[in-house]
Amino acid sequence: MIHRMTRPSHPLRTTILSATLWLVALFLPTRCTTALAGDEVASAFFEKYCRSCHGGSEPQGEFSLDALPSDFADRNHREGWLRIVEQLRTGAMPPKEKPQPTADEIASVVEAINSRVAAAESAVIAAQGRTVLRRLNRAEYVNTVRDLLAVDVELKDLLPADTSITGFDNSAESMHISSYLMKSYLDSAERAINAAIASGPKPDVVKKRFDIKNEKAVKATGSVYRHLDDGVAIFSSWVSANIQVTLWQFHSRVRGKYRFRISGYGFQTQKPVTFHIMAGPMNAAAQQDLVGYFDVPADKPTVVEFEWSMEPNHTIRIIADDLGATPPAVEKVGAENYQGPGLVVQWVDIEGPLLDAWPPRSHRLLFGDMPQEHTGDRSGRREVVSQQPLIDAERILRDFTRRAFRRNVTDSDIRPFLARVQTKLDENASFEEAMRVGLRAVMVSPHFLFLRERPGKLDDFALASRLSYFLWSSLPDEELRDLAEQGLLNQPTTLRQQVERMLHDPKAAAFTENFAGQWLGLRAIDATTPDRMLYPEYDDILKVSSVKETLLFFDEILKHDLSLTNFVASDFAMLNGRLAEHYGVPDMEGMEFHKVLLPPGSHRGGVLTMASVLKLTANGTTTSPILRGAWVLDRILGEPPPKPNVDVEAIEPDIRGAVTIREQLSKHRDIAACASCHVKIDPPGFALENFDVIGGWRDRYRSIGQGDRVIIDGRRQRYLHGPAVDAADVLADGRKFKDIDEFKQLLLEDKDQLARALAEKLLTYATGSVSTTSDRAELDAIVDRVRDKNYGFRSLIHEIVQSDVFQSK
Repeated sequence: MIHRMTRPSHPLRTTILSATLWLVALFLPTRCTTALAGDEVASAFFEKYCRSCHGGSEPQGEFSLDALPSDFADRNHREGWLRIVEQLRTGAMPPKEKPQPTADEIASVVEAINSRVAAAESAVIAAQGRTVLRRLNRAEYVNTVRDLLAVDVELKDLLPADTSITGFDNSAESMHISSYLMKSYLDSAERAINAAIASGPKPDVVKKRFDIKNEKAVKATGSVYRHLDDGVAIFSSWVSANIQVTLWQFHSRVRGKYRFRISGYGFQTQKPVTFHIMAGPMNAAAQQDLVGYFDVPADKPTVVEFEWSMEPNHTIRIIADDLGATPPAVEKVGAENYQGPGLVVQWVDIEGPLLDAWPPRSHRLLFGDMPQEHTGDRSGRREVVSQQPLIDAERILRDFTRRAFRRNVTDSDIRPFLARVQTKLDENASFEEAMRVGLRAVMVSPHFLFLRERPGKLDDFALASRLSYFLWSSLPDEELRDLAEQGLLNQPTTLRQQVERMLHDPKAAAFTENFAGQWLGLRAIDATTPDRMLYPEYDDILKVSSVKETLLFFDEILKHDLSLTNFVASDFAMLNGRLAEHYGVPDMEGMEFHKVLLPPGSHRGGVLTMASVLKLTANGTTTSPILRGAWVLDRILGEPPPKPNVDVEAIEPDIRGAVTIREQLSKHRDIAACASCHVKIDPPGFALENFDVIGGWRDRYRSIGQGDRVIIDGRRQRYLHGPAVDAADVLADGRKFKDIDEFKQLLLEDKDQLARALAEKLLTYATGSVSTTSDRAELDAIVDRVRDKNYGFRSLIHEIVQSDVFQSK
């Protein structure tokens, strides 16, 4: 389904007509609310344009002017009035066949409502804060546990995914709690504490070179592998046929980070050969995770190195990509005689777990240098012991809760956890067993799971948390906590210094992953699978590369404080060989990414034309100007279209090549109730029509029914060339464009709108609550300041942090 709209006879709560007419009675002389009384322009507006149809004892359209809510303190009422404002701004009402108000008349009415809404919102925020109590989401919880305990342990499998109602999954209103979630937190805390405490002897460190020729899965004869003097040549990429190198000689026995070095080269080819690494349980390939894609040059042994966190009994797999040959094709001539390209894997060095000291930092962070003694059982397990259990317990808990609660703690904060430790000691539990109970209790406390924010200006500890969860998705570090304790963090100069420090920290990768990933919708990259008949060139390498391109591009703009207008149009891209081929950029090979100046005539540049965005705004067979247009309006322009209604028949995509999407959408544009929305949604979508489902450039649609034959590299494709693409359209304000390049330039004519839209997204993500009408003045001030700094994206981050909205609940 692409889109649905509603006929004007739909009930009040979903009808554009009803929503608009809700506005009318507010300004009628006989029903005017106190705050708007005396607004003669507004009263005259509704008397002139609405009264004739919806006044009196028999109003039309199942709507009466006498039943309008006037209580702006009620949130539902405010939201209703704001929907009315949106309908007036888009021109949905009055109906086109009726007399139309001027732009100035509409502006006066809209401002009157916005002022009333803003005043009501400000009163609510002053009393209650802008958002409800905010829980850590899954990503924040996992990162917080990692930094609190200094341990890298898998927890996501224990925690449910978060929902999103604002476009971001850290929205306070969606952060519900349940008995199931509390059980998940208990299990997570137990797993993390078990991983943090070193109860056994120092593990043996593996430091060994594995010769691939000794792999039991790699036979020397009767297979698709060729044994060479310096390694093994692989000639097929068929994972389903188990054509891969699996390190059966190695499996991790101890949880920890391992370093891998793989030596290989391309064989019987002049081009680099790509392979990817999977890591996970030995006998469960479906549960293994992608480490990454790598490549090695032809006939030149090259070492690829990476580090990866491994659970016990995990291993890695090396899988060649794009070799082309099937196992039967290789076996037919024999691996010794096969002349096609291959990947030679020479050896794999493995070292780990990588330890800085023993006991590890995670253990020492909890217990310092406290002694350990053997428990006496056959396992050789050791436990932390204390001669003064309650004194040591109080000291440990005080330090732990200060970090976990992200603030200074009092005796009353410590008392309930110390009581739990005392209870376990009274039951003859060991000191370490009792401490485990106390530590787990801290990690399921509301003071740990929820962010401490009170209405009004944030105190320095709450400000430290807001800043750290904004940029790191994790708890404040020692420097932020110290500044908060000294009362210095709220000073503008200090905040700017800390933002710079934090953005330079590796933990800032969480900002890119979590903000950019949700702002641009990258998390939905796997929501659809391109049809293999229509898009045979699509593969996992392209998908992974396209997502990485977008994140690297985001990082590049942030790192160098480039203008945020680059998100719309830029003269560079972050590309590897696979993407360069896809985009038609010459002279690039390999999986390594580089910043590349785009050649003249390229239609790329900016996120709108990136393969990742273009794929996630399409389905698996065809594109939809509605989906893409709505995406542009929401993510780039900050003007999300009204939610579609339900009465108009949905458009089904046509991949037979008989009817274009433009011809299909003309049916909706001909319906008056639909046209007011489509006049805004469709043009941005049509501007992107030259890009197909996987983000490739096209002049004609692909078809499986009618069209011309397609031959590539001498091979006839299963799809056909269908109708020509027409990307031209007219914006709602009358400006015309012929293609994506002209459309980008039209967007750049209003840089303030681009800055305001992104600022709103950043504030929503940073505070856990959508921006309100009362934030308009602050947003305008932010835009004014970044305009003077060439709309620098890093500058925008600074201005967001300096704003009263960011520093207040």
